[in-house]
Amino acid sequence: MITTLLISSGCNTQNSSVEEPAPTDVVVEEMETNEDESETVETVEETEPVVEEPEVPANLGIRYVKKNNVNVRVEPSMEAEVIGKLPARTEILIAEEITDENGVVTWIRLDESIEEAHASWISAEAVVEKKYELMYTVYEGVEYEPIREIPNFEKNPRVEVKGIYVTQHSASNATLDKLIEIADTTEINAFVIDMKDDNGNMLFDTMAAGMFCPEANKRAPIKDMKAFVDKLKEHDIYLIARIVTFKSPKYARRYPDRAISYNNSSRLYKSGDNITWASPHDRQLWAYNIEVAREAAEAGFDEIQFDYVRFPATGRALDKQLDFKNPDGASKALTIHNFLKYAREKLTPYQVYISADVFGWAATNVKDVGIGHHWEALSNVVDYMCPMMYPSHYGPNNFGLSVPDAFPYETINGSVKDALARDANLENPAIMRPWIQDFTAKWVKGYISYRAPQIRAQIQALEDNGVNEFLLWNAVNRYTVGGLEPEVKEEVIEAETETESGVEPVEGEAVSDTLTTED
Repeated sequence: MITTLLISSGCNTQNSSVEEPAPTDVVVEEMETNEDESETVETVEETEPVVEEPEVPANLGIRYVKKNNVNVRVEPSMEAEVIGKLPARTEILIAEEITDENGVVTWIRLDESIEEAHASWISAEAVVEKKYELMYTVYEGVEYEPIREIPNFEKNPRVEVKGIYVTQHSASNATLDKLIEIADTTEINAFVIDMKDDNGNMLFDTMAAGMFCPEANKRAPIKDMKAFVDKLKEHDIYLIARIVTFKSPKYARRYPDRAISYNNSSRLYKSGDNITWASPHDRQLWAYNIEVAREAAEAGFDEIQFDYVRFPATGRALDKQLDFKNPDGASKALTIHNFLKYAREKLTPYQVYISADVFGWAATNVKDVGIGHHWEALSNVVDYMCPMMYPSHYGPNNFGLSVPDAFPYETINGSVKDALARDANLENPAIMRPWIQDFTAKWVKGYISYRAPQIRAQIQALEDNGVNEFLLWNAVNRYTVGGLEPEVKEEVIEAETETESGVEPVEGEAVSDTLTTED
């Protein structure tokens, strides 16, 4: 007779919580036997011989070179031959450490030799263990260790943003359609819309304002928020809610005891634009801004952008005359850092991203610019850093330029390089998305007019440094379309294989290089 042997094959796992796959019947072979044969046929499984892999010694960790031109020596001695040099911020793997009689590490052997024939040693004094230790300034209480991974929400996937600023006025009249036209025909794919503007006014009637500052609702221009959001989403526009955070005059006037005032006086501080400032230390104001942000997220915004998330630029001398209502004695940098941490905690459940507008100079100044903008303290918390790199906002000889406004490419190039260097101090820095200039700064001595070439030059400087996102600022929403790349659509590319008339269009015949969106 013919007998078929079946072997049950399965999967052996060490984790009992993983369900074992069902046995699979596998035909091994057919063999002939006698009918009367009662002998049991035994099968023997063949096993592969186990080959032991040679053990690879693990490195002893990572260190970072803290200064330029650190000598690499052939032996762990200051008298040993120098066989190479390492630049600052170089990441090294440790193969061996030598300690002194007190157990202090004095020399480190690199995991990979500078020269193949030699070991490579550097002094332990030349390295640090944590990236943030490379910083010139560290503020007490601020967390510089990784505290979050930048999310990519399932219901709100990240977008490579190229956006424009939109006022409440523009959002509520016919200008909106002109701005949508820009998004439909160029690379622009996002609007930064004033949710809470510089005067503290709401975009739509909010419960937050009703609770904390009812007068902020009085001029809310959008009456049907769902229709407003739906209209923009029909054009695939990514929506960013701009919330002017601590420059909050309506709130400050309502709660003068919580606002920044002069010492031993009820007189409130006002900035150069005659705006009263609330105190960034005020936890009730934190709650107000976060509730506004939450309602924006629920209304359909994809991202919350905190602007004026800082202290007023008062200077050290004036600071001594002001009462910032700071009962805990926290530094400005720590207060802004903690507010943004609080914002992330409260808003992450709504699957919105968090961004912060910061002074462009914060990337170059190693401290907090006197306003709480310490670059690493912010970049370690938010998802997007939005430095305001307007060339007009840099002074004479910044980046070696006589008038930075007159050199848009060079100014952005210098600023973004400084920002990238600061991000190198962190394990998980925010994604960079700078604000750039689409206006002519006539108040700057030696200014130039900003038209299409100047807009393009700024964008090119970002791209040349690997930064592919940007936001255009124009206070009255009048944007230079000629400086933007046209939107590329598959159907348009296919249609261009043959023009209707058979004649190629003449380059440079555009009617205007600027689309006016002001009423």
